[in-house]
Amino acid sequence: MGQRFAGVAYVKVNGKQYDLRGSFVVSPSDTKREGVAGQDGVHGFIETPRVPFIKGDLSTTAGLTVAELDAMVDETVTAELANGKNYVLRGAWTVSAHEISTGDGKVAVEWQGLSCDEI
Repeated sequence: MGQRFAGVAYVKVNGKQYDLRGSFVVSPSDTKREGVAGQDGVHGFIETPRVPFIKGDLSTTAGLTVAELDAMVDETVTAELANGKNYVLRGAWTVSAHEISTGDGKVAVEWQGLSCDEI
């Protein structure tokens, strides 16, 4: 029998669970490496810091307001994945303006933070 590695997932902000729809992505990496090549071959790579994030689509059920999403700064966002792994994004804020898709009843949300750890 196979092991479940994808599917059911949960997202919580400061302990409050939100209705997660889909397109859920956790990106815990805090560095980015980009290869550098010249005309004479590969020279190495450039390493720069990057902002870890958790993003996904939330259902626009009662209890979810755009004002609440817009006000999120210095939050703790927890992602619980189907494979049993959990990630905690600390010092998180929401990114950009939030737009509600009325045809689908969902809103895309991205949280960026200071650090993201697997627990």
